[in-house]
Amino acid sequence: MCERRLRRYASRFQSRVTALAQRHPHLADLALSFPALLFALAVPRKQVDPEPAIARVIAGRSLAEAAAAAGLPMWLRKLPPEAFVCPIPRLPDGDLFRRQIGNHLPRSPKLMPIWLQLVSEMATIAHEAAAVWIAREYVRAPKIVNRDRVHLLALWIWFSGQPGRLAHDLIERPWTPDMRLDAAITAASNWRGRISLHLNLGQLPISDMWLDPGRIGDYEFRPLDKIPDLVDEAAAMRNCVRTYGADIVHNRSRLWSVRHRGERVATLEVGRHWRDPLLNIVQLKGAGNAAASHDLWWIARRWLHLHDLSQIEPARMKWGQAPLDLVTWRALWRPYWLAKRRIPDWLPLPPSRDAFGAL
Repeated sequence: MCERRLRRYASRFQSRVTALAQRHPHLADLALSFPALLFALAVPRKQVDPEPAIARVIAGRSLAEAAAAAGLPMWLRKLPPEAFVCPIPRLPDGDLFRRQIGNHLPRSPKLMPIWLQLVSEMATIAHEAAAVWIAREYVRAPKIVNRDRVHLLALWIWFSGQPGRLAHDLIERPWTPDMRLDAAITAASNWRGRISLHLNLGQLPISDMWLDPGRIGDYEFRPLDKIPDLVDEAAAMRNCVRTYGADIVHNRSRLWSVRHRGERVATLEVGRHWRDPLLNIVQLKGAGNAAASHDLWWIARRWLHLHDLSQIEPARMKWGQAPLDLVTWRALWRPYWLAKRRIPDWLPLPPSRDAFGAL
């Protein structure tokens, strides 16, 4: 029975687990009584010395005492050998968490390695309640989880409980434990879009809109040159202009609100088409991205050609080279760094487009 259990561990670690089990019968018994503990002692985390826990097992001390010496929660006793394919990460072990987590264990051993990693990351980045939530949601819909977006989800969850912080103020829909994963992913993505706008544009208005405000008959063209203007336009016109921060700061486009007798009728994007050195209308959309009328296109063209386009030469920046706003970056993340008492590599102190792009 014990030998069959040992063969169920990940193949690349079987020799190490088997070698440890052969040191003493009490260690071999762990393959049946506590597979996670045997694995953790054979394949310890970095900077964890397994020998004190090994000595306790050999001496016949309780499993709880040996697990505590190894830094391993007792709730892992329920998991089979197939759950462990890398050193077991730090995992939450609070009283409430222990009572809840048993309800959300995967039925399939194939799901357990990723499930464990998600629980560990969510507890570390956010908190134990978020770890229980991701445990439940991953079991419910494993295909929806994008592991590359765990940092974003966890940050959004953490800031959902931090009122008065800039990053919290940018959340439109905060996390709640009863939220489904697909709704949470959407809310976190929308939050990231609002953050992106602030990081790219900072606190000051866009200094060069390339074109001048103007009127054609009853139609008015107003610049969307400040964050509040872009946010209001996105809400009123049900479009995605809040995501255009990087395009604006890299001089790919400028955005304008088209009004008819004071009422919003369209959002206009101005930029350069491929190989055309002159400014053009890139997009002109009504509310909800509805197609603009023929007459509105003609009016927008007339306004555009009030300008001497031959004298307007926006200097494009190489994509990714425009710096993020330092003041905004630190205002956003400082509460998190201070609360966690660390600055993770994936959320560094200097503004980083690579780090933000990975969220």
